[in-house]
Amino acid sequence: MLLIKNATILTMESNPFKGCLLIENGKIKEMAEEIDIACETIDAEGKIVTPGLIDAHCHVGMWEDGMDFEGADGNEMTEPVTPHLRAIDAINPMDRAFEDAYQAGVTTISTGPGSSNVIGGQFAVIKTFGNRIDDMIVKAPSAIKCAFGENPKKVYGEQHKAPLTRMATAALLRQALMEAKEYLKNKEAEDEDKHPDFDMQHEALIPLFKKEIPLKAHAHRADDIFTAIRIAKEFDLKITLDHCTEGHLIVDYLKQEGLPAIVGPSLSERSKVELRSLTFETPGILNKAGIKIAIMTDHGVIPIQYLSLCAALAAKAGMDKEEALKAITLYPAEILEIEDRVGSLKVGKDADIVIWDRHPLDMESRVLTTIINGKVIYKNK
Repeated sequence: MLLIKNATILTMESNPFKGCLLIENGKIKEMAEEIDIACETIDAEGKIVTPGLIDAHCHVGMWEDGMDFEGADGNEMTEPVTPHLRAIDAINPMDRAFEDAYQAGVTTISTGPGSSNVIGGQFAVIKTFGNRIDDMIVKAPSAIKCAFGENPKKVYGEQHKAPLTRMATAALLRQALMEAKEYLKNKEAEDEDKHPDFDMQHEALIPLFKKEIPLKAHAHRADDIFTAIRIAKEFDLKITLDHCTEGHLIVDYLKQEGLPAIVGPSLSERSKVELRSLTFETPGILNKAGIKIAIMTDHGVIPIQYLSLCAALAAKAGMDKEEALKAITLYPAEILEIEDRVGSLKVGKDADIVIWDRHPLDMESRVLTTIINGKVIYKNK
């Protein structure tokens, strides 16, 4: 067991309080103002305790830090539709970005393929500490990545093959979904003669139709966001709106749709036309409209260790400070549908805990201790 005492505890679900938190077998066993027990103890007097931070959209381990082609395993730019590709087969836990993550208090990430393909493959939610990916998985697959806008057009336009236009991007996505839906129908038919031959790509899309996982839609521009929503409605799929750069321009429509948005990366240049409306005001505008949002880094666009900085800059641009903190803890956990395990401090949840020397969104804050699954994996010297 491990006891943290005398801390200011930000649970993310209830009011902060000064007290103790007890960890046993990798889980939070008890939280109270006083806990009297003989065990290993961390005295956190004057310190702040939060749940581990969560990045709902990044590419840690897929493009390894400090490498070029040798460590670039996130975009299979040979075919535009590749739903059967799995992030867990490419993530390298030895990527030093994992160390950067947990040293900055980031304990859970959603990582996976990039946006070169119309359908890029399967994302995974993992913890940021471990040597073997199989032992780090929280949920895999956690989503099917699809992409709209400039990226697929550029990659395949240069190859003189579809999609060269937004029309073709949408058509290829629809075709893949239609074929997989028909495949599932025949697979579940009572008449065995109708059962189809095994198809790995169609199989990968079945969890979408069973609503076990969402489409994870890369969409910056307003019209691309609407296309993503339109297709999700056509096939009755769950969807998250990732990037959502122009979300603040269409906030009333997004409020009507009631879909979650994973916003960012905002700490970057306007490097392409889709980003002309990029602003840190977007998370706050969407949040104030009642839209559930998470703030992301899109690592390696923004290094993973600056996740809390992105939330701080969103607060500086008008977002409520505590809501900004929830946008990198509780809200991404809910959007990723892993809130039963992480995202807040609550009895029974994973003991993913960070001790800070001041509020996490203070520009000068430092992580003093990071705990993942009840184990202290980092102490700031």
